[in-house]
Formats: sequence, C-alpha cells, structure tokens
Amino acid sequence: MGAITSAELNFLVFRYLQESGFVHAAFTLGYEAGIHKGGIDGNVVPPGALITIVQKGLQYIELEANTDENDQEVEKDFALLEPLEIITKDVEELQQIVKKRKRERLQIDCDKDKGKAKECIEEHEHRLGGERERERHDKEKDQEMERDRTERDKVQEKEKEREKQHTEHIDKVKHEEDPLASGGPKPMDVSTTPHEIFSADVTVLEGHSSEVFACAWSPAGSLLASGSGDSTARIWTIPDGPCGSIQSSPASGHVLKHFKGRTNEKSKDVTTLDWNGEGTLLATGSYDGQARIWSRDGELKQTLFKHKGPIFSLKWNRKGDFLLSGSVDKTAIVWDTKTWECKQQFEFHSAPTLDVDWRNNNSFATCSTDNMIYVCKIGDPRPVKTFSGHQSEVNAIKWDPTGSLLASCSDDWTAKIWSVKQDKCVYDFKEHTKEIYTIRWSPTGPGTNNPNQQLLLASASFDSSIKLWEVEKGHLLYSLAGHRQPVYSVAFSPDGEYLASGSLDQSLHIWSVKEGRILKTFRGSGGIFEVCWNKEGSKIAACFSNNTVCVMDFRM
Repeated sequence: MGAITSAELNFLVFRYLQESGFVHAAFTLGYEAGIHKGGIDGNVVPPGALITIVQKGLQYIELEANTDENDQEVEKDFALLEPLEIITKDVEELQQIVKKRKRERLQIDCDKDKGKAKECIEEHEHRLGGERERERHDKEKDQEMERDRTERDKVQEKEKEREKQHTEHIDKVKHEEDPLASGGPKPMDVSTTPHEIFSADVTVLEGHSSEVFACAWSPAGSLLASGSGDSTARIWTIPDGPCGSIQSSPASGHVLKHFKGRTNEKSKDVTTLDWNGEGTLLATGSYDGQARIWSRDGELKQTLFKHKGPIFSLKWNRKGDFLLSGSVDKTAIVWDTKTWECKQQFEFHSAPTLDVDWRNNNSFATCSTDNMIYVCKIGDPRPVKTFSGHQSEVNAIKWDPTGSLLASCSDDWTAKIWSVKQDKCVYDFKEHTKEIYTIRWSPTGPGTNNPNQQLLLASASFDSSIKLWEVEKGHLLYSLAGHRQPVYSVAFSPDGEYLASGSLDQSLHIWSVKEGRILKTFRGSGGIFEVCWNKEGSKIAACFSNNTVCVMDFRM
C-alpha cells in the first residue's frame, strides 16, 4: 500500500474544513498550502473522506490489538477500546488492555449466567403458584369489559343523535349566509404548500470550471457578475424575457481572467465582487491580494496592489469616489477611484479582516477574526468608535439604511446591533444555536423606497435556520426553518416583501416576510454560496458549488 502524501492529506483537511462550514479556515489553508498546485481532482474525492479514513484507521488498529498469535479468529464485536486509547497507546499496550477487559467481560457473563439460573427457578415456582390467581383475574376482567361495552354503545347512540341535529343546523345556516348560494364570488384558495420552481423554468449559466462563490446584479441594466475558484469572474447578459427552456435568446458573457497564461503559478480565486452605483465598473477581490477594476464589457481597467493577503471584502461607497477593501493581512484600504492610489490604509485589527461596510461616503466599519469591530473615518489615524462584545470571530457587518445602526454576526452564535451613540450593543440576539454566517437589513423604513414598512434584520446560520428580527422593539419576528444544512446567503427583494435564502442543502427558498412561510423553492445540484435579486425584483440569481449560476423569474 502506498503512503498518503502531505499534499493529499492537506487536500483532505481542506475538504473537511469546507464541508464543516469553516470557510475562512479552508480559504487560509488552501492559500498557504497551495492546494491548487497538487493536481488532485476534487470530483473523485467523496464527501467526508477524511472522517472515513480516520475511522477506518481506528478500526484497523483496534482489530490489530484484538489479534495475537494464539487467536484463531477475532470476535465480531471487538469494541473494547476507546478512540483516545487507540490514538495515544501502542499496539502492545492495547493488547494488554484488551486481554484484561476480555477477562472482565467473561467474569461478568459468568455472574449473569448464575443469576439467570436462580431467576429461572424462582420464576417456575411463581408460575405454578399463580395459575389459579390468573384464571380468576381473567374471568373478572372479561365481565368488566362486557359492562364497559354496553355503556359505550349507549353513549355512541346519544352522540350520533346529537351530531345529526348539529349538522342539520349548520346546513341551514350555510344556506342562508353562503354567497355561493346566490351566485356570489368564490373564496380565494390560500395554499400553504410552497410552489416548486422546475428546472425547465431556470436559466443555467455554464462556463466556470470551479465553485462559484459570489454573484451580483448590476444596478443598471441586465448584467450579472459571478466570481469563481477557477480564477475568473464573468459578466453575463441576461435577456429580459422569461428564464428557462423557453428563453428567446441564450445568455452571453465576458470572461474576466485573473491570470496571465497558466493558472497554477498562484491561487487567484475570486472571493468577492461589487458593482459601483452606476453599474459602469465592477471591482473584484482575489486570493492573490489584488483588487481589479473592470468595465461592463469585461475590459481590465486597473489592478490595485498593496494588500499582502487574500481580499475577503470589497465595497464601493455610494458616491463612487472611494473603494474599500478588507484583507487577511489584517488591514483595510480606501482607494481613490480618480487616481486609483491608496488614499489610506487602516491597520487596527490584530487578525484577518473579514468584512467591511460603508456607513456614508467617508466613514465605514470593519470586523475581524480578532472579535473586534472598528468604525473608521477617512483622514482619522485612529478608530472613531470601537465595539467589543463578541466572543468569537465576527463574520459580517452591515449598516442599516440610515447609517445609524450597525448589525454584526459571529461564530459565538449571536447577532448584535450597535449604535455609535453608546459603547455596549443595543440588542444582543442569542436565539441561534450555531455560528451565524451572514446578516441583511431589509430595504424598508426611513431612508428607503419603502418608508412605511418596519425595518427588519435577517440572520442566516449554520444551524440551518434564518431568523427575522423586528429591530424597533428588538424581538424575534419569525424563525424560518426550511433548510436542512447551513444557510450561507439571504437577500431581501427590493420591495422588502420577500426573502431569498440559499443553503448547502442545494435548495433556494423564497419566503413571504409578512407571513414567515416558504412561497417558492428551487432545488439545484450543488450547495448555494450566494443569492441576489435584480433591481426590479423580477429575477433571482444563485451561485452553486457545482460550477454553475442559476437565474429564475419571480412572479406572484
């Protein structure tokens, strides 16, 4: 048998981290270990491979420990050892433990046999003495059952008569009040069963050769951008007509290559992307630490060099004169989009920066695996506000539409809401039972196009649930339980009435925010990393682990 190589072991650990939901750890291992250079085809490695190998290794060692030169065969049930013993002790020690426990088991079995013999004698004597008692008891029981049957028949007769009278009364009332009797309108059929979106009604965009991690609609026109682990981003032109097999013309696109020539020189996975407010420029962040600016036609305009680690977050401000990036190198950089030079680099975190988000055109927040959140302002050398309270890495941050409240979510299973007016969090939501991966504010309330609707916060967790929080009073509005595996992405429709969610269980659900139930669902053939709505709210896109992007229509 050939020995497993370090590259193969690294790949197995990498896949284990991915499958367990430790995305950031997987990214870091993949980058530092050069997973892409190993030449291993991930498609032939089954899910849970590392666990399977470890379990088989433990079973082999235990089998070896249960066998010596005097044994003719091994017992089928040889689970006499604990996993920790197998890992920490050599085979000779394990064999001594097994022999000792076999003797103990043999003694216990002998004691049990003696006890069983004694019980058998006592039971036989008890049986002989109790036959007459049981016969008498059975006779009394038969008499009692006969009396019960007679009483039950009488009660049933009375119930039938009462039900008959009640039915006649209801029929009479319905005839008098039902508008159908006089030709009135039929009542609406309200169904609680979600409508299945079939594959024939979905446009599948193929071309990527690895997982698609990110997707985003242009705020202008019908362009959809996607970023993948194949070191490319793509800009797709989505026709205005209906999606699926009846689509009049197929989607076309541009390939945005993040490499020159061969791709195996260095990992250039596209980890994040964002359109500017006019939809004229697309920014992409990559594993190589470079941010790239592209035209809507796929032309590379600028490459921004300064980060020394993968970029995990990239955001334009609303005005479009600054671009903000956050990196594994622990820093955040504000880029001047007129000169494409570094305006200011913020070095406050002591660990990788995971997310950044603009508060307004010149101030923003950053979060990190160091559990901290900093509010920063262009020109200030120190943070203008520091939020500490999370007990584990902070995965995402988002300002509300007015820029007055900041939401955060963490691996400590909590989501929190902060205000710059105070140091402690305003609300601390603790209802999730596993890590929370992402959060989204609804496009509702003051400062939005839907000012008369209440402001909500959605949180998506590895506990397979989504929770909707009513922010004004700080309570849980709905707990949406429809997924079976971690939920990686949620997105509100532009009118705030619907919520799309994507999960590793390969399903996309569309929920009614008002009713807290699933309206439509689509089941793909890969885990979903991100979902997004176009600006009209008429189409939804989702990117999958099976290298595809799916687009579907939404109509109610």
